[in-house]
Amino acid sequence: MIVKDEFLSRLRKIFDLNLYEVKVWAALLSRGTSTAGELSSISDVPRSRTYDILESLEKKGFIVMKLGKPIKFVALKPEEVIERVKKNLVRHAKEKTQRLETLKSDEVLIELNTLFTKGVKFVEPSDLSGSLKGRQNLYNHLDMMIRDAEKTITIITTAEGLNRKFEALMPSLEKCKKRGVKIRIAAPIDNNNMNVAKDFMKVAEVRKLDKMRARFVIIDSNQLMFMLLDDEKFHPNYDLGVWINTEFFAQALEQLFELAWKEMKSVK
Repeated sequence: MIVKDEFLSRLRKIFDLNLYEVKVWAALLSRGTSTAGELSSISDVPRSRTYDILESLEKKGFIVMKLGKPIKFVALKPEEVIERVKKNLVRHAKEKTQRLETLKSDEVLIELNTLFTKGVKFVEPSDLSGSLKGRQNLYNHLDMMIRDAEKTITIITTAEGLNRKFEALMPSLEKCKKRGVKIRIAAPIDNNNMNVAKDFMKVAEVRKLDKMRARFVIIDSNQLMFMLLDDEKFHPNYDLGVWINTEFFAQALEQLFELAWKEMKSVK
């Protein structure tokens, strides 16, 4: 069986298989039906591992075992495999989500919080920082910061960033508004995001940003998230952000922003 390594590598990433699994699966696809011994020879996978690999592929929905002597394995149509893998992913995700939900009322969460709070006492606030890669990771962290806000939220973003934040952060911002958190948003406003800006006005004071191009968020004057790259020039997967828990820097940046805020025009 001659299959390019590049093709096998793509299959591994797409279907989340290890090297032996993808070799055996490709070998079985080329035969349709085969024994473990034959697949070991074709795929160059050690015979001692082949049965384990075939059992794993069967559990994941890639193949079917045919009863008889000798035991044979049957390849499924790739389209059927895709459907089975999709269903398994959805089922596993649902099961994991349910397990995580039960933790909210479990003693495990209490112990985790105890570890966190006791540990934080020995950490300087300025040491609580981190970098995040990928826009989805950035928004996940921003959403967490916003959900924990108690007094103020200041958001400075780009025109397209305003549209993205509406989809990613609006539900959490609405909850903050109900709690009495003061929310301010500044961004370039044009025909492409005017409706979004007006929707944001339901929860925040929105002003038009003309003289500055920036992307950062300040929470309660002590937490800061700022993005390092121009969102028009870089792919979302390569977006970078830095999160800092530092009252000194956050307050200084917010004071500078206050000067610019006074010069901005309100959205009407």
